[in-house]
Amino acid sequence: MAPRKIIIDTDPGQDDAFAILFALGSPADLEVVGITTVGGNVPLPLTSKNALKVVELAGRPDVPVYAGCPGPMVKKLMTAEYVHGKTGLDGADLPEPVTPLQSEHGVNYLVRAIMDAPEGELTVCTLGPMTNLAMAMTMEPRIIPRLREVVLMGGGFFEGGNATPAAEFNIFVDPHAAHKVFDSGVPLTMAGIDCTYTAIMTLEWLDRLRATGSRAAIEAANLADFYRQYGSHKFGTPGRPIHDACVTGYLLAPEIYEKRQCAVTVDIVSPETIGMTVVDWWHVTGRRKNCNVLRRIEPAPFFDLMLQRISALP
Repeated sequence: MAPRKIIIDTDPGQDDAFAILFALGSPADLEVVGITTVGGNVPLPLTSKNALKVVELAGRPDVPVYAGCPGPMVKKLMTAEYVHGKTGLDGADLPEPVTPLQSEHGVNYLVRAIMDAPEGELTVCTLGPMTNLAMAMTMEPRIIPRLREVVLMGGGFFEGGNATPAAEFNIFVDPHAAHKVFDSGVPLTMAGIDCTYTAIMTLEWLDRLRATGSRAAIEAANLADFYRQYGSHKFGTPGRPIHDACVTGYLLAPEIYEKRQCAVTVDIVSPETIGMTVVDWWHVTGRRKNCNVLRRIEPAPFFDLMLQRISALP
């Protein structure tokens, strides 16, 4: 079977780097045809540079990287250096990239790539705010029925939010973009924090990853060491969730996820709950079920697979 073709839309971010390395280490299963970047965890110039650093770390400078939108559709950009450090990839010693960014804007690339591909071929994986995809859908609505699926890291329900009491960071940064995508009719799978909080990197696993000896694995473990510093007040353990990698894991092994088809809406009205993903887990509204919601992951097979694939990189 031919590998599944994906475009990764991202704002690296240490956990984004894990998701990208996981995908690039799985060429028999996933073909990363392009990467688009967005302002999110850090501003756009840094997320774009970081994406180039990650593809070079993976030995895959052939994967084109396109810079997209620097900020949300309506709100001002909120970044997360308090989690990811000033560069977004603090913790690793990655050289300045030599691979250039593509000259085409990321939104234009999304439209062109989706329109040029056979219908149902491309999956878009959003690992940050959904600005680029929402803008592409606005610019050219014909891309919507041409997509195979959108798989996103974002949102939450029983766990509440991590940016506000109600909203998860990626959705909160650009709730209007998320609302556009969730309301578009495109097939959606959502890895929210309810799912990602069950994907905890342990110190033992990071030791195993580093011991494989590949440069990609060692630098990924270094990224994780910095990333683990945030959240001790919340989790109370040395382990931390590796949010965005859950998207790649779902594409490779959907059977290890507990999931349910639900009606999901995104609040763009209330000052208290803007960016909240309202998940009708018990189907009490009778609304159309527009999203495959991931609830939990089986950690052991997930982390075994990610270690295998990242350590296969140079």
